[in-house]
Amino acid sequence: MPRRLAALLALLSLAACTGGGDGTPDRADEERPGTIVVASGRDVTGSNGVRQRLIDTWNRAQQEAGSEYRARLVELPGSADEQRSQLLGALQSGSARYDVVNLDVTWVPEFAEAGLVRELPDGLVDADVIDPVAETARWDGKVYAVPFNSDVGLLYYRTDLLQKAGVEKPYVPEDFTWEHVRGHITTLGKKLDAADYVNGWTTQLAPYEGRTVNAMEAFATAVPGLRLVDEDGRYAGDVEELRRGVAEFARRVDRAYVSPEANEQDETGSTSEFTAGRTAFLRAWPSTYPTLYRVFEDRLGVAPLPGRAVLGGQNLAVTTTSERARKATELIRFLTGRQSERCLLEAGFAATRASAYGPSPRCPAEISAAPAPSPTGEEDEVPRGDRGRPGLTDEMLRKALERAVHRPRTPLYGAFTQTLITQLGPLVESGSADEDELARRLDEALRRALPG
Repeated sequence: MPRRLAALLALLSLAACTGGGDGTPDRADEERPGTIVVASGRDVTGSNGVRQRLIDTWNRAQQEAGSEYRARLVELPGSADEQRSQLLGALQSGSARYDVVNLDVTWVPEFAEAGLVRELPDGLVDADVIDPVAETARWDGKVYAVPFNSDVGLLYYRTDLLQKAGVEKPYVPEDFTWEHVRGHITTLGKKLDAADYVNGWTTQLAPYEGRTVNAMEAFATAVPGLRLVDEDGRYAGDVEELRRGVAEFARRVDRAYVSPEANEQDETGSTSEFTAGRTAFLRAWPSTYPTLYRVFEDRLGVAPLPGRAVLGGQNLAVTTTSERARKATELIRFLTGRQSERCLLEAGFAATRASAYGPSPRCPAEISAAPAPSPTGEEDEVPRGDRGRPGLTDEMLRKALERAVHRPRTPLYGAFTQTLITQLGPLVESGSADEDELARRLDEALRRALPG
C-alpha cells in the first residue's frame, strides 16, 4: 500500500508538470522541515471531504519517502467575508503561522498587493487550466496563486411543477433568457395553486457577497464586456453602464418574481427554501447539486444560468512568512494537478482543468474509496456516470466555466463589494427604485471607494 501511494504521488506530480523549469522556488536558507499548515474555508464535500483526503494522500507518500514534511488542513469558521478578515489579520500580525492559504478568487489582488503571498512559478498555471479560471491566478502579470477548485452559477428548476403547469419541453432550452424565466413564473402563478407553488425563484440577496454575485451577473448580462475597473484595479465605469445594470438587477428582484425571503438569504437559506418544495427556480453553485438531488431526484432540472454567470472558486497561495515555501509549492502542485482536479470534480467541486472533464482516469481508490458525508451528515448517494451527474453533465459545467465572468479584480475588492452591497440595499429590500438616481449614487460611491 505505501509503495502504491508513493507511485501515485509521483504520477500526479508528473501530470501537473509543464515547462518553466522545475516549477518550484529555489530552496531558501530558512527552509525548515515540519508541518505545512494549509488554511481554508469549510469543505462543502463534508467533514472528511476531498481536500482532506488529498492532503492525507500526500502525507502518506511523504512518510513512505522518508520526508520530514507533513501537511495539515485548518478550516476557518464563518462566512467567506469573515474568513478573509481572519486571514488578513493573521498574516498581517503574524499571529498564525500559515504556509498555504486558500483564497477566494477575488482576494488574490489584495493579498498580492499587500505582500502577504509569494510570487509563484508561471508553470504552475499551464494551458490545461480553463482560461477565465487561469486569469484569477495572476496580478500585475505575475502568478500569486494556483486555481484549486472553481465555481459558477447554475439554474436549478423543478421539472414536475413546470410539467403540471403545462409548460412544453424542453423546459429550459439553450437560448433560455431571464425573460423566459419570468414567463415561466407567470404561467406557474396562473396554473398552480398554493399547495404546490408559492415563489417563482430564489437566490442569495442578503447583505454579503451573495448580493454582489447576483448583482454582477445582472450587470454583466445587461452590459456585454463590462469592465468596472482597469488593469490596475481603479474604477473605470460610468453612469450609463450602471443604469443598464441596475435596470436588469431590478427586473430580477421584482417582487412579482423573486421570493420575498431572498433578501435575507445566503446559500444555505436559499437552498432550504427551494428544498421545501414550493419554489420553481434557484440560482446556486454546483456544490448544491447533491443536496437537491437527494430531495428531488428526477424532478430536478439543471441548466447554465441565463445571461452571464459569475466565476467563483478558490486558489492556493504560499505566504511570504512560510519557512517551508519550496515544499509548500510542491504540495500545491500536487493538490492542483490533473488527477487531483478529477478527484475534486467527482467529489462535487467544479474542477479548474479542462482535462478533468474529458476521458481522464477516474479518481484513484486511495482518495475516493470512502465517500465523504454531505454537510448535513448524510452519505452522498447521488449517482455519478462518466458524463457527470444526472442532469448536470461534465460538459455543461465546463462550458459554464468557460463563459463565466469575473467580479472586478482590484486590491480594493473589499471596498468595492461593500459599496455595491450597501448602495443596492434599498432596491433589494423594496423590489423597486429610481434606477437613474441609484445609478448616479452608485457611480459616486464607487469613485470614492476605488479612486482612479
